[in-house]
Amino acid sequence: MVPTSKRPREPVVAVTGAASGLGRELLARLVSASDFRRVVAIDEERGDIREATWRVIDVRDPLLANRISDIDVLVHLAGDYAVDSDPGERRAYNLRAAQTVLTASAAARVRRVVLVTSAMVYGAAPDNEVPLPEDAPVAAEPDTGVVGDFLEIESLVRRSLRSHPGLEITVLRPAAVVGPGVDTVITRHFESPRLLTVKGCSPHWQFCHIDDLVSALELAARGGVTGVVAVGSDGCLVQDQVEELSGIRSLELPAGLTFGTAQRLHRLGITPAPATDLHYVVYPWVVDCAALREAGWKPSWTNEAAFAQLLELRENRTTVVGRRLPVKEATLTAAGATVAVIGTAAIVRQVRKKRRQ
Repeated sequence: MVPTSKRPREPVVAVTGAASGLGRELLARLVSASDFRRVVAIDEERGDIREATWRVIDVRDPLLANRISDIDVLVHLAGDYAVDSDPGERRAYNLRAAQTVLTASAAARVRRVVLVTSAMVYGAAPDNEVPLPEDAPVAAEPDTGVVGDFLEIESLVRRSLRSHPGLEITVLRPAAVVGPGVDTVITRHFESPRLLTVKGCSPHWQFCHIDDLVSALELAARGGVTGVVAVGSDGCLVQDQVEELSGIRSLELPAGLTFGTAQRLHRLGITPAPATDLHYVVYPWVVDCAALREAGWKPSWTNEAAFAQLLELRENRTTVVGRRLPVKEATLTAAGATVAVIGTAAIVRQVRKKRRQ
């Protein structure tokens, strides 16, 4: 009698940053999936999804390796990517967390680690191919913003792959993420009274709804995709479509004036993001999601639908060059908006007033 082969044991999966945000969204999906034997939630505080096994620990704690010794797959989603966070503190947290997770996973013999960075690491440039292939060079400029964090994290990944060849690492690079709770330089761009454009270049917009990012993460956790994986809706929207859908008119300025002014405002502490972040709202960085497509994955959100929800979630906020204005400062006329975009007069007044107090 020929013995029957045993069915492979279902893996144990863990999610860091599981109590809130993207981590909680993925956790809710994984606990209802049949592909995993157990789902472990890791965070500094216990969340509200009772079906998961909770382990309360700071992911930067060197003792993390002891808490994941039974884990097969770890999805690392703990991080600080808030636009208004202190840049030094944010980067220190994100790099320490990623370094500890990768080192602990190797020590605990975790089979697979999945991380999320951004398609921003490809860089946004006027001569970018549309779409960029997944194996396009990483060409973003290192800076003090979130993009700089992503570049550093991917550098840690490359070093870990050399140091720990037995550890499989998958990096998801989503396009501009949108959805409930998402607050980025990109989403704030559409809270502006005018859409900034640079002379001679038309932006191309590709979005990644958080629902699609979660489904891609689940596929990566199962091992359906590996390596570097781009995530986003199919195709892109051009500037004319975005203006028609949003009802927001554009303001076209020379590149030198735009980036020079933004750099000065950031240096003065008036705007939260470095001038290089403006590249991502004026130049294309559309990606081809070839690996996911070949794995049979399809986005459930179109760019049009994702953009429509982004507009719905603005909640009457007004943002100028990345900084949100108080309601009393947000009554800008069309002419005032032009001044605000290049000089942020309303913000300057607000900052000066605070300094006098």
